[in-house]
Amino acid sequence: MTAPHQLILTALPDVPLVQPGDDLAALVLDGLRAGGMTLQSGDVLVVAQKVVSKAEGRLVCLNDVVPSPPALNLAEEVGKDPRLVEVILGESSEVVRSRPGLLVVEHRLGFVSANAGVDHSNVAGEPGREGEPWVLLLPEDPDASARHLGEALEAATAAVVGVLIIDSHGRAWRMGTVGVAIGVFQFPALLDLRGHPDLFGEPLRITQVGLADEIAAAASSLMGQADEGRPFVHVRGLPYPLREGSLAELLRSKSVDLFR
Repeated sequence: MTAPHQLILTALPDVPLVQPGDDLAALVLDGLRAGGMTLQSGDVLVVAQKVVSKAEGRLVCLNDVVPSPPALNLAEEVGKDPRLVEVILGESSEVVRSRPGLLVVEHRLGFVSANAGVDHSNVAGEPGREGEPWVLLLPEDPDASARHLGEALEAATAAVVGVLIIDSHGRAWRMGTVGVAIGVFQFPALLDLRGHPDLFGEPLRITQVGLADEIAAAASSLMGQADEGRPFVHVRGLPYPLREGSLAELLRSKSVDLFR
């Protein structure tokens, strides 16, 4: 009898609120110990973008932002705080769509998202300024952040692991947000199955699987979106070998982007 295939996702327990400058690798190792787990080569760690951004100090107080004329004009169109729009434009390379209540941009990292991923939920300010309006930006370089964490974990445990940094994105053609990868280290982000035989021996012609996004969505369902406090998810049983990977594998160029 063939053994069943298993993919096991486990949210690490007892993770404290992350502060600027915190050592994420140490927090992950603490979470693994609290859950009675150890890393093995081939495991994958999925990390919520928010804790990476907080650890890297990607906080901005809107009271410190002076909106430019373009931000003022766009803010009037979309009905958003001009200071917030200024921050969004600073993280963007292009405004893709805008209407009252909606601002969709191409992030400077290359993907399209609402508000450039700038978020104010679950964000506390600096000591002494907690009551002011603060927002959190995405990591400066999520691939580099994932690499730094993965290398630190390998140095501490000798296990070769993959790391995904994920965020919640909406979709133009379906309702609801889903977890997607924005940072990739040592993981096959895009799985190219073209040429592989199907069940009847016919070669696949166009099948490419966004494996990083599939794992991101599964992990996001464990992390939650509100007050759950589960930013680290351990994954074991990935049915594909780890390899070097990057966010760039998942990004469509404009030449094949049907929406632009």
